[in-house]
Amino acid sequence: MPIVAQSTETTDWVSRFADEVIEESERRAPGKPVVVASGLSPSGPIHLGNLREVMTPHLVADEIRRRGREVRHLISWDDYDRYRKVPAGIAGVDESWAEHIGKPLTSVPAPEGSAYPNWAEHFKAAMVEALAELGVAFDGISQTAQYTSGVYREQILHAMKHRGDIDAILDQYRTKKAPAGQGQAQAKKSQKPVDEAELEAAEGSGAAAEDDGSSGSAGYFPYKPYCGNCGKDLTTVTAYDDDTTELTYTCTVCDFGETVRLDEFDRGKLVWKVDWPMRWAYEGVIFEPSGVDHSSPGSSFQVGGQIVGIFGGEQPIGPMYAFVGISGMAKMSSSRGGVPTPADALKIMEPQLLRWLYARRRPNQSFKIAFDQEIQRLYDEWDKLDAKVADGSALPADVAAHARAVGTAAGDLPRTPRPLPYRTLASVADITAGHEDQALRILSELDPANPLGSLDEARPRYDRAEAWINTHVPADQRTIVRAEPDAELLKSLDEQAQGSLRLLLDGLDAHWSLDGLTHLVYGVPKVQAGFSADATPKELPPEIKGDQRKFFALLYHLLVGRDTGPRLPTLLLAVGQERVRELLGE
Repeated sequence: MPIVAQSTETTDWVSRFADEVIEESERRAPGKPVVVASGLSPSGPIHLGNLREVMTPHLVADEIRRRGREVRHLISWDDYDRYRKVPAGIAGVDESWAEHIGKPLTSVPAPEGSAYPNWAEHFKAAMVEALAELGVAFDGISQTAQYTSGVYREQILHAMKHRGDIDAILDQYRTKKAPAGQGQAQAKKSQKPVDEAELEAAEGSGAAAEDDGSSGSAGYFPYKPYCGNCGKDLTTVTAYDDDTTELTYTCTVCDFGETVRLDEFDRGKLVWKVDWPMRWAYEGVIFEPSGVDHSSPGSSFQVGGQIVGIFGGEQPIGPMYAFVGISGMAKMSSSRGGVPTPADALKIMEPQLLRWLYARRRPNQSFKIAFDQEIQRLYDEWDKLDAKVADGSALPADVAAHARAVGTAAGDLPRTPRPLPYRTLASVADITAGHEDQALRILSELDPANPLGSLDEARPRYDRAEAWINTHVPADQRTIVRAEPDAELLKSLDEQAQGSLRLLLDGLDAHWSLDGLTHLVYGVPKVQAGFSADATPKELPPEIKGDQRKFFALLYHLLVGRDTGPRLPTLLLAVGQERVRELLGE
C-alpha cells in the first residue's frame, strides 16, 4: 500500500486549485475519480516548457491524492498528429525527412540509430523516463491507438452530423474580408487570431480554405482522413452522406481518391480544435491547463470551450500557464530542435530541485531554469529552504512548495544522504577532473569532525554537479591548477603581498577545513589592517573589501593563473596543503 502523505495547508496555488477541482468534480461526476489531463505531442524533443503542461496537473492531482481521494492524471500522447516539419538539431535527421511531412507521427521512421519503432515512440520514451524520475504518476493514452482502434468512432460520426454547428462556432473567429471603406490593415487588426496548430491541422479539409482551411464549396468537415495510398493528411473531403456515412476524399499529393464508410473507417482524425474538446467530454476532464498560445481569444482552448458542449461535456478548469525559459536563451520551441529537455535538466540537477522550480511559481508566472552559473545560486537557495523547513522557520507557502518538491502522495523521492553544497561539489569535480579518489579526499576534509565515508554519500548530487561542469561550463572557465609556481609573479610581490601570503601559509595547519579556510582567507586582509580576523563588516572600514578582492585575485593567479575561479576555501582544499605551499612560494 502506498504511503498517503499529509495534505499541505491551503497556502499555495496547488491547494487552492485542488479545492476548486474537487468541488467541480463532485458537481459534474459525484463519486467518480477526479480526472486531470495533459497533452503532449512527441513531434520532437519534449522540452522543459512542455513539462509545465504535465507538472501543473500533476501537482494538483498529487494534492488531491494526499487528501485520500482517487484521481486520474491522463497524459494524451498526440502521436496521431501530422508530422509538420523537419526539426533542426536532431541527430540522424536531415531534409530528406521532409518526404514524411503529412503522415501521422507514428508512421514516421525514428531518427537514425534509435531503438524505437517510430518517430513518436522515440521522443516519447525520454519523457516517460524523466517523468518516472520526477515521481509523476500518470495514465498514458496513445491517440494513434484510440483513433485506429475505433474508440472515437461514435464521437467522429457525431461531429460530422453536427458539422454545421461546429462550423458556425469556428466562423466567429475566421478572418473576414474587409468591409467596404475599411482598409485591410484595419480589418486584420480587428480580427481574433487563429492559432497555427488549427491552421495546419485543418489544411485542405474543404476546398479553397479560409484561415482554418475548413470551409469551401463542398462544405465544412471536421474530420481529416489520412490517404490510403501515400499515408498523408493532405486530403480534401469532397462528399459526405449522413445516412450511409459514406465519405469521399481525394489526396492533393498523389491524386489518390476513395469512398469509405466512416462508421467502419479508422484512418483519420478530428481536426485539432474539435479533437481537443471531444476528448474533454469523452474522458470527463475536470482540470487541464493550457499555454498562453492556446488561451488567447479565438485559440484552441477558448473555441474548445464552445465546441465541447456539442459533445455533451463542459470545458475543464484551465489555468493559463506562462512560458518556461532557460538562462541565456529565448522562448523554447521544440520545432527548432536543440532545446533542453527534462532529461537534460535531470543530468545536472536532482528531481527535487526541478520539481521545486515548477511548484513554487503559480502557473501564470514565468520562470527560468538555469543551465549556467545560476544553477549554483538556485541550489544555495534550495539548501537554505531545506534548512528552514527542518528548523521550523520557513513560511507556510514555502513549506508547501518544499513538500511538493521532495515527495508525492506515494512517499519521498530518493535523495542525496549528505547534500553538500552544489557549488562546492562542482568545484571539486572541476579540479579533480574525474579522479574519484581525489574528490573523496577533498570532500572528506570539508568537515574533519564528520568526514565523508564514500562518494556514494554525496550522490546523486555529486554526479549532477560533475555533469554540469563537464557539459555546461566553457573550457576557458574550467579550473586548471598550475603545474609550477609562478616564479616571476612571486618575485615581483611587494612587502604587503608577501606578508598576506605568509599569514595564510602560517594558518593552513590550524584551519584546514572548509569553514576554517573560509575564516582564514577572509581574515588575512583584516589582520594585516590591524583588526581581528573575527571583525564583522560593520566594524571594518570600507577599503577592507578592496583589500580582500586584491588578495583573492593574487591567490587565484598563483594557483590557477587567472583572476577568478572556484571559491578559494574549496580550491585550497582541492589543491592540497603541500601543493598550496609550493605554489605560494614556501
